Amino acid sequence: MARVKLEEDKGVQIFQDNSSVQFKKEEPEEVDVKAEPEEFPLIPVCVKSEEEEPESSLLHQTVKEETREDADGAGSESEEHGESSSDTDDSADWTPAAERPTPQTHRTCSQYGKRLGNISKIRTHEHGGERPFKCLVCEKRFVQKCQLNSHMRTHTGEKPFKCSVCEKRFGQKNVLRVHMKTHTGKKPHKCSVCGKGFTQKHNLDRHMKTHTGEKPFNCSVCEKGFIQKQNLDRHMNTHTGEKPFNCSVCDKGFTKKPDLKIHMRSHTGERPYRCSTCSKSFTEKGNLNKHIRVHTGEKPFQCSICEKCFRQKQNLTLHMRTHTGEKPFKCSVCDKGFTLKHDLKRHTRSHTGERPFECSVCSKSFTVKGNLIKHTRLHTGEKPFQCPVCERCFMQKPILNLHMSTHTGEKPFRCSVCEKGFALKHDLKRHMRSHTGEKPFRCSVCSKGFAEKGNLNLHMRVHTGEKPFRCLVCDKCFTKKHDVKRHMRVHAGET
Repeated sequence: MARVKLEEDKGVQIFQDNSSVQFKKEEPEEVDVKAEPEEFPLIPVCVKSEEEEPESSLLHQTVKEETREDADGAGSESEEHGESSSDTDDSADWTPAAERPTPQTHRTCSQYGKRLGNISKIRTHEHGGERPFKCLVCEKRFVQKCQLNSHMRTHTGEKPFKCSVCEKRFGQKNVLRVHMKTHTGKKPHKCSVCGKGFTQKHNLDRHMKTHTGEKPFNCSVCEKGFIQKQNLDRHMNTHTGEKPFNCSVCDKGFTKKPDLKIHMRSHTGERPYRCSTCSKSFTEKGNLNKHIRVHTGEKPFQCSICEKCFRQKQNLTLHMRTHTGEKPFKCSVCDKGFTLKHDLKRHTRSHTGERPFECSVCSKSFTVKGNLIKHTRLHTGEKPFQCPVCERCFMQKPILNLHMSTHTGEKPFRCSVCEKGFALKHDLKRHMRSHTGEKPFRCSVCSKGFAEKGNLNLHMRVHTGEKPFRCLVCDKCFTKKHDVKRHMRVHAGET
């Protein structure tokens, strides 16, 4: 039998990046060679070259290499055993190295143990390695050139990949693949807790944190936790005041790109989300979902104290303040607190005198839009609120509520001093001033005080000389409505 000796420190190049492998040093051993060559399992060890990646990214590799006899060497060894080279020459079965199939090589990340298939994936998987490809616009760096090319589309707006179903376009092919699942309805990744399905595994991983309560991304300023890093990045803008996304029409700034996209619909008039029941359309999908609950009657948000239910979470949040007494919005002038931000905004107009809502008929202006709407009904005669008992109609809902108490006799608001009952809360509040002597409404001319604002308005006519109530018979004018009614009895012969 022929004898073959393996030499020490013999290197073999096998990768496209010219990295080399070195066989482990072993004592020279003798191996029996039969008529057909055998495979020798060789264990390669990576040797760091000048162009090789940093040590932290070195990856283990296992390679199987077929070892074949040199044609001349095989012939000479055959002659030693008294055999002719023609009988033992198997050159007809020999394949040149360039034509042999490339052995399947796999590398494993030495840090996390992740199995990687080729050198391209290895470079992408680097941990803090070199990023030689830089974007000339925003200077972001990338490991691979193809990643840079894909990134550049975010600046150019190019979307070369088109959906064959809805013709929506995408900047990256993998995003198109994910989008296609919205047409097939396929959601292969299922939550083991609630059974909800997802098209992508990373969406499932993110969803699982809602069950575990895990919030791995913490704000360095206020320590608030977030499930996603992008949510933390957006939150940081609330501390820095940065609003990087600006409207091209009105130049208004936004911290989030989706908020800018929604805002643009206020200029274009686009309302892409339509209710299938009443055909009402919305600019945001979330608003459509809230609206649908009007039809279904669903109220998924319940107060933990009084068990009252709400259609929207924000309404529950506001309701909870009625239990806690919290009024987080403070007036900078008088320090009065409010539970709602828009209530504070409306209140500040009492200090500034601003009345932005003006009637198109009589030019009377109001601090609140709701008051303008109520006022316009005086001109149109509209009375949208009808009593279900006597079918009498009213311009305002509070007046209908007051009227309903005449049918029920209910007076739920009781005075703590004299036990007198009232149908409306503000009537009780006004009544309490008769016990306390409080007169919060003061004349700016003579400083006279009044318990009710309506009485102050009547008093001001003494100074202005205004007499808005006119007799239909003799055109005599009066400052008060009941005065003109009493005067009319003179014409009717009543004294």
